[in-house]
Amino acid sequence: MPRMTILTEAELRKIISLDIDAVACVENAFEALATKAVAMPPILRLDIPEHRGEVDVKTAYVPGIDSFAIKISPGFFDNPKLGLPSVNGMMVLLSSKTGLVEALLLDNGYLTDIRTAAAGAVAAKHLSRQDSKVATIFGAGVQGQLQLEALTLVRPIEKAFIWARDRAKAEQAAHTASKKLGIPVTAIADPEEAAGLADIIVTTTPSSEPLLQASWLRPGQHITAMGSDAEHKNELAADVITKADLYIADSLKQTRRLGELHHAIEAGLVAPDASYGELGAVIAGSAKGRSSQSEITLADLTGTGVQDTAIATLARERATRTNAGTNFES
Repeated sequence: MPRMTILTEAELRKIISLDIDAVACVENAFEALATKAVAMPPILRLDIPEHRGEVDVKTAYVPGIDSFAIKISPGFFDNPKLGLPSVNGMMVLLSSKTGLVEALLLDNGYLTDIRTAAAGAVAAKHLSRQDSKVATIFGAGVQGQLQLEALTLVRPIEKAFIWARDRAKAEQAAHTASKKLGIPVTAIADPEEAAGLADIIVTTTPSSEPLLQASWLRPGQHITAMGSDAEHKNELAADVITKADLYIADSLKQTRRLGELHHAIEAGLVAPDASYGELGAVIAGSAKGRSSQSEITLADLTGTGVQDTAIATLARERATRTNAGTNFES
């Protein structure tokens, strides 16, 4: 009889962490997106503006993988005022052969946090200078701290800065990150100064107004924009796209509709059909990556269903190996 596994957030935290294996898992997913006939429909999103809420549904089928995930990911960004997390959700893993439910991953957004941070590491690995030592994070939430941790897995980060509109949150995030990572992490009040100090800049906020200006950038920097996963979200000034020597999307179909590229197109700075590379193609070697130490590179990451299938499949494999979770015969 078919068996279904249920895994809680606590159980998933024991078997999946932000490590090199998670980064490799997501890296392989991006490469598959560029080299295989992946089926990945557009993101379904429900907006609930009166509560600063949104719900995204993502999925992807990767040929050769026995399972695929469907993820439900709510983000309600006023929740911290209520003492609640801003992001939660769950994933369902189904058989690619029969469509039967194989696992219910009640992760409360944890797996999304891990795969998103891992994607930031993949982008930095393939686009930033190998000697990048200083990172600046725009955003003091959970994902901001995970992005910094992810960078330390792929680059020799020696110190970091955190900027956020809420200085107290930035101070707390910096203290926590410094203690965990063993490097000096400093909250900084001036976003222009924070950007200028960095080799790698990661923006990870739900902002609807640009935070990073093109005039703040200097040669050799890499920027990863994580937060613009809906039409109204916007972390980069539109001319950041045109100032970058190399723009790379996770999915051009998505970034033309949702990402920072979308805003540059709306501003008339980029043609709607402008051709750019995708991260998976850079990994596979079919698209150009960084070609000099002086280039400014930009990764526009909106989040893809193929990442969710990858991390959910990894969770299921580890659960099977460790006998984690509760199993039910169906």
